[in-house]
Amino acid sequence: MYRNKKIGVVIPAYKEELLILPTLESVPDFVDRVYAVNDASPDRTGSLIDSYAERDSRVVPIHHQKNKGVGGAIISGYKKALSDGMDIVAVMAGDNQMDPTFLPELLDPVVESVVDYSVGNRLVNEKFRQGMSKWRFVGNSVLTLLTKIASGYWQLMDPQNGYTAISRRALETISLDEIYPGYGYCNDLLVWLNTFGFRVRNVPHPARYGLERSKIKYSTYIVRLSWLLLNAFIWRMKTKYIVLSFHPLVFFYCAGVFFTFISFLFGLYALWFKFIMNNSIFVPAVVSVIVFGIGVQFLLSAMMFDMQEENKGVWY
Repeated sequence: MYRNKKIGVVIPAYKEELLILPTLESVPDFVDRVYAVNDASPDRTGSLIDSYAERDSRVVPIHHQKNKGVGGAIISGYKKALSDGMDIVAVMAGDNQMDPTFLPELLDPVVESVVDYSVGNRLVNEKFRQGMSKWRFVGNSVLTLLTKIASGYWQLMDPQNGYTAISRRALETISLDEIYPGYGYCNDLLVWLNTFGFRVRNVPHPARYGLERSKIKYSTYIVRLSWLLLNAFIWRMKTKYIVLSFHPLVFFYCAGVFFTFISFLFGLYALWFKFIMNNSIFVPAVVSVIVFGIGVQFLLSAMMFDMQEENKGVWY
């Protein structure tokens, strides 16, 4: 136990036969249960988990017959942790890239009920980013901005960081079966948490890279995740600000998108007027700029209202 709370740690693992044992061995003694999830690995990951579980009674092996993705593996661990009565559940990847000495810092805000979800932050300063490639840093920064807008956690950084801790209350409230099962699970989870008013906090910690290399290809991942975040954002607007409660910021967002789109059409019309009709573009260009300014103003106002709702606390 840690500060009178039952602590579970979920370790998703796919093709981690080289690193799963060091990861399991690094889990602190105060952790009550370790849910090692073999996500249908074709190598020896599953058998290594089973053999280690025979030596450490805290380890609970979970084997998927079919690969469900990292999100699906974590969700399986979450469900088992809930059934075992864990108060707080952390996540540590099976590639041994998460320093267990920082686990108490993730747990403390949740233990003290300051927040219901804490997530590591490797982007806060250059020292903590040592070992992170420039391309990976740029990719994480872009995804951070997109996730801020989609999730409503405007102060949050490094949402792709899988080193997290979540309260039992939060896990019991959200619909785990509806969380995106792939690499975008952490972004989708944030959308769910914000929709139901849970508080979230970043916990700075240095990046740690070893033998493992990221399986994410940011060139395609950002495009794919952007579509996921757009749909998640629309769902959050509808569910949080129309169904569960009401806030006019939804109309501000709609007006902002509408006027911005109209300004784009006026811009195309101005170009057509200039190059096809060979006429002056002054009037359509001015209209386009004015309408664009109106759209941007609506969007900024909507974002400001959304920021004011951040981390207000559970209200359902």
